[in-house]
Amino acid sequence: MVPPALAAWGAAACLVSLSSYVAVAVAVASVVAAGALARWHRGLVWLLTTVCLAAIATSCAWRLTTIEHSPLTELARQHRLATLDLEVRRDARTFTHLGHESVVVEVLVRRAVSRDSDITTRDHATAFLDGNAADLVVGRRFTATGRLAPSDASDEAAVIDVVRRGPADRATWWWEASERVREGVRQSVTPVGDEPEALVPALVDGDDGRVSDKVAEDFRRSGLTHLMAVSGTNLTIVLAVVMAVGRAAGVRRRGLWVLGALSIVAFVLLARPDPSVVRAAAMGAVGVAALGFGARGGVRALAWAVVGLLFLDPWLSRSAGFILSATATGGILLLAPPFARRLERWMPRWCALAIAVPIAAQLVCTPAIAALSGQISLVAVVANLLAAPAVAPATVAGLVGGILALVSVPLSHLAGIVAGACASWILTVGHRAAALDAASLEWRSPWQWLLVFVPLVTLAILAISSRPVLFIGLSAGLLVAVWRPPQTGWPPEGWVMVACDVGQGDATVLDAGGGSAVVVDAGPDPTLVDRCLDRLHVHRVRLMVFTHAHADHVDGWPGVLDGRQVDQVAVGPTGGPSRARIPQHQTTPGESFTVGDVTAEVLWPSAPGPIRAAGGDGSTANNASVVLAAQVRGVRLMLAGDIEPEAQDGLLREHPDGLAADVLKMPHHGSARQSKGFFDAVGARLATISAGEGNDYGHPAAAALSLLRDEDMQWWRTDTDGDIAIVERDGRLLVVTRD
Repeated sequence: MVPPALAAWGAAACLVSLSSYVAVAVAVASVVAAGALARWHRGLVWLLTTVCLAAIATSCAWRLTTIEHSPLTELARQHRLATLDLEVRRDARTFTHLGHESVVVEVLVRRAVSRDSDITTRDHATAFLDGNAADLVVGRRFTATGRLAPSDASDEAAVIDVVRRGPADRATWWWEASERVREGVRQSVTPVGDEPEALVPALVDGDDGRVSDKVAEDFRRSGLTHLMAVSGTNLTIVLAVVMAVGRAAGVRRRGLWVLGALSIVAFVLLARPDPSVVRAAAMGAVGVAALGFGARGGVRALAWAVVGLLFLDPWLSRSAGFILSATATGGILLLAPPFARRLERWMPRWCALAIAVPIAAQLVCTPAIAALSGQISLVAVVANLLAAPAVAPATVAGLVGGILALVSVPLSHLAGIVAGACASWILTVGHRAAALDAASLEWRSPWQWLLVFVPLVTLAILAISSRPVLFIGLSAGLLVAVWRPPQTGWPPEGWVMVACDVGQGDATVLDAGGGSAVVVDAGPDPTLVDRCLDRLHVHRVRLMVFTHAHADHVDGWPGVLDGRQVDQVAVGPTGGPSRARIPQHQTTPGESFTVGDVTAEVLWPSAPGPIRAAGGDGSTANNASVVLAAQVRGVRLMLAGDIEPEAQDGLLREHPDGLAADVLKMPHHGSARQSKGFFDAVGARLATISAGEGNDYGHPAAAALSLLRDEDMQWWRTDTDGDIAIVERDGRLLVVTRD
């Protein structure tokens, strides 16, 4: 059954991005092929493959046709204002984007009224709105008035910009009951610290809305992210407890299956029927099947579960969570038993299983993780081994606390304190593992190479797992390498800022921690900025700031996007490039933000709109540059864009005592037009100058360098020094260059 499941998976991944006509053609061709194979009595595998393809293609065709020809889709194409009857499909999520709080919620549109149109439908859509969203939980219905627009997602009919909405009605009793338990979980952990209080609901029911960016990033680096999302781990714990209670109560094999199935349904209600939850439920059902039929039966059940889930929702085929969950489950079923058998020769069975399961899951997930994130965690197995003893108690205690809160909130605090203590240990493991020098390895080669490399590593681990000296010795060697890896020279340890050598332009990178960064300007050349970010191992840009819209600051934008996640974009009054689905925000004076290890305040422009200057249109845009006073791990940075004397003097008037910094990114590539008063106020020890080798502007000008010399500032320039890294080490500021 495995080949048919893989074929169905590949077909779904392709068809969801194509038109319904292609899906219909594939469905018809698969049905014809299945009929021919059945008549000619060809191999069962081929027959099952064509049947699965026909089923998946039919599902895609039906779903795509429904969306493409929906009356709601037509209203969205016309950008109609409509009054809508909506049902919440997934709990609303509140997010703050550069000081502005917004809410996004996935909904089922039941009715839409617009001018002469009154349609009844069941199309999916995403709604964006402002205000309190505490009442928008799964199953509840509300009316809203909003502007419709086409959706970029092929599984949605529209996006809705909500202008106003009414209160949400109560949902059916089962959804309301599950919401009360979820609220009880949150109430039970109020006595514990902020981080454990946020983590326990994530462990119990996947409610990660209050988990900080720092915790999320550290868990990603340490391979513990799956604990914060609803996964097979959560369900396995619930099933294990229920099964243990059932066995103690005398329930036998068939009864245990029924009890397990009911537990899965209750789990889905509690954790919400998101794709990740449905996936986890299916993988839990596979685990129940494996109890009765062994590993081979479990693999067969896994294959059927994959086909069934893709039939119900073909878009799961492109879900990172689905890929990782299915591969991890398959790896555990196939590899964990032989690993454990070999380890059992020299250690207790419980210890062998504790080691074998995370090794098996990590091995089979490695190619997918590398393809999705460009990274391979080197501490995931050890981190999971250390965290595992606390996961089950935290989950069970949190769930018990949620149930007790229905009766007595003070009584639930007892369970919440236990859950919080366990969560604190998990947090300690995550933070410490992520802080190791080589917690993760950047993988820049094609991920397909891992399809060859991983099987070889698997065979090697199988060979040494029965030999304690080799196994322990190699494991210890890996731990030492992770703890204190050899220094490669770039990026230098402790870097806080890098001025990229991008030719005649600006691109400055601030280290936000964990392979993420804040990038200020993108230079003129996509290739050059892409290479600079690659060398710094930046895989995620938490914030992209365009100081102003000149080509030498914005034309490299495609290079920033190449192979990286960009969370949001901030621009000044002159604007900047944009990208669909990446939120963009215009900065305002006095605005501040914290992104990972980076905090910054917008100092300039002091008012919306460009500033007129004597230098013509170029100076107008230059003087409208966004100026940031940033701080990274205690190092103060003044990022001055291309401002000229008029704006520099304006800054001095607006912030006479607020310009001091340790490092100055010199304004306008070191042009001759600078204000001495501004440089006096900044008083930096170090300065970076971004200029192109042999540029036609004479940057940096002799007058600018003379000013730096008079201010006793040491400077480095990209045209002669290459990439310039500002490094904080043992309380000292250092400069490291890469020519």
